[in-house]
Amino acid sequence: MTDQTETPASPSRDEWLGKARTLSEALPYMRRYAGHTFVIKYGGHAMGDESLSAMFARDVVLLKQVGINPVVVHGGGPQIGQMLERLRIQSRFVDGLRVTDQATVEIVEMVLAGSINKQIVSAINAQGGRAIGLSGKDADLIRAVKLTRTQRDVDSNIESVLDLGFVGEPREINPHILRTLAASDVIPVIAPIGVGDKGETYNINADTVAGALAAALSATRLFLLTDVAGVLDKQKVLIPELTVDEARARIADGTASGGMIPKIETCIDAVDQGVKAAVILDGRIQHALLLEIFTEGGAGTLIGRK
Repeated sequence: MTDQTETPASPSRDEWLGKARTLSEALPYMRRYAGHTFVIKYGGHAMGDESLSAMFARDVVLLKQVGINPVVVHGGGPQIGQMLERLRIQSRFVDGLRVTDQATVEIVEMVLAGSINKQIVSAINAQGGRAIGLSGKDADLIRAVKLTRTQRDVDSNIESVLDLGFVGEPREINPHILRTLAASDVIPVIAPIGVGDKGETYNINADTVAGALAAALSATRLFLLTDVAGVLDKQKVLIPELTVDEARARIADGTASGGMIPKIETCIDAVDQGVKAAVILDGRIQHALLLEIFTEGGAGTLIGRK
């Protein structure tokens, strides 16, 4: 009887040539960015997909191996919500921010600086990298203050201050530990937890932390990996590049709306503070980072000065 078992086809010569061509085209970008710092905010559905997580980890390791200094900042809103639900702790949101009391902030820190952080660290190490998990408390990396929000009553037109609990914003970044790690083969993975003047723990939006770190490190790029392709025009077509002024105009004319507005604002703030460019891209796309960094076309929306 003839063996009907099929064996995987070997890559053809054309496929090998295609891979070689891709590497050759990437070489100028590798040279351009060697020694530069990239801050990468990692979150969304890509973080919960095992295959995409492994691919992201492999791409980060590759960046380090070609001489780029990647700094990873991660979110974890869905995982926090799941844990709070399991513990029967009620959550309330104001303008997309989780109101965080003492009981909640303890869970937030446990999930962000604990399980999620270590999962990402383990994924990077499994791909041959050397990652270390940090939070903003480590080495006083992120000094934070309480975030305040105001709301105006529709009927009385009186403005009042909302108490969001232990929700914070960065007041000061102390990047010494990250600069030390940049000179080594270690990749930092940072949970968006800050510390107050009295030792309080603050839950901080991960995009905000990534932008603040990018500015403090004078990063060449800030990447916000999200669940959409980037900034879309009114016909829902991806806009590959925007100046800071054009990005502000997209907010003003309503082209950008909802959750995209704070992401664009984070990018604008980072560029205004010295980051050369910021990119919003879809983390669900395979090798989105590599496509954005090492190809001419890119993969998302780049916001810069020119």
